[in-house]
Amino acid sequence: KLTSSSNRPREDSWLKSLFVRKVDPRKDAHSNLLAKKETSSLYKLQFHNVKPECLEGYNRICQEVLPKIHEDKQYPCTLVGTWNTWYGEQDQAVHLWRYEGGYPALTEVMNKLKENQEFVSFRKARSDMLLSRKNQLLLEFSFWNEPVPRSGPNIYELRSYQLRPGTMIEWGNYWARAIRFRQDNNEAVGGFFSQIGQLYMVHHLWAYKDLQTREDIRNAAWHKHGWEELVYYTVPLIQEMESRIMIPLKTSPLQ
Repeated sequence: KLTSSSNRPREDSWLKSLFVRKVDPRKDAHSNLLAKKETSSLYKLQFHNVKPECLEGYNRICQEVLPKIHEDKQYPCTLVGTWNTWYGEQDQAVHLWRYEGGYPALTEVMNKLKENQEFVSFRKARSDMLLSRKNQLLLEFSFWNEPVPRSGPNIYELRSYQLRPGTMIEWGNYWARAIRFRQDNNEAVGGFFSQIGQLYMVHHLWAYKDLQTREDIRNAAWHKHGWEELVYYTVPLIQEMESRIMIPLKTSPLQ
C-alpha cells in the first residue's frame, strides 16, 4: 500500500514528537536553585597562559603580591588556591578567588586595587609575561564541600565540563547524590558552576596525594553501588570535558 506524500510530513512530525525531551518549566533561576543559600560568596577562576621563558618570573611576582591581598582585611576576598598546570595546557597558571559578599564585594575589591600602586605595577609587569588570559565568575554548588585551606603535599585535578544548555538542573540533581561516593578519602575540594564568562560550565576540584592515588580512588568508586548509574545519566549532559592536573604554588592556601 502506497502512502501519499501529503501524509508523510504529519507522520514524520508524530514520530519526531516521540523523541523530543519534554521541557520542565522553572520558576526560578538555576543559580538560586543550586547555589548555597547560607553564603553569598562569588568565585573568580582565572586562567593565565604564560610565555614559557617567563613562568618562573611570573610565579615569583604572584607569590610576592597575591598573598598580601589575601591577608589584607580591607579587601573582602580570599585567595582559595593558585597553581601551575602540570598535565593539560602547559605553561599555564590557575588562580581561584572567593569574594565574601558577592558582586558588591567584587566591585569593591576592583575599585580598591586600582588605587593600590603595588598591584598596578604588578599587573603591568605581569602583562609582559602573558600570552593570553581569561576568567569566569562562579557560584558553588550547595551540596559540595566548601574549599578550605589544606596541608600538603597534594596534586589537584580541575575537571571542567561544558554542559548542554538547559541541563544544569539535571546535573545538579545527579551530583547531589554522586558526591557522597567521593568523600571517603577527603578528595573533594569544591564544585562550581559559571555565571559570567563561558556559560553552562561546571568545575570540580579534587585533591590527591599523587597520580597513583588518584587512579586508585577513582577506580574504587566503580565498586560502589549506584555510582555507575549516576555516570550513565550525567554523561549525555556533557558537550566537552577537560582535566587539568595542577601543582600548587608555595603560597597557595591549598597545598
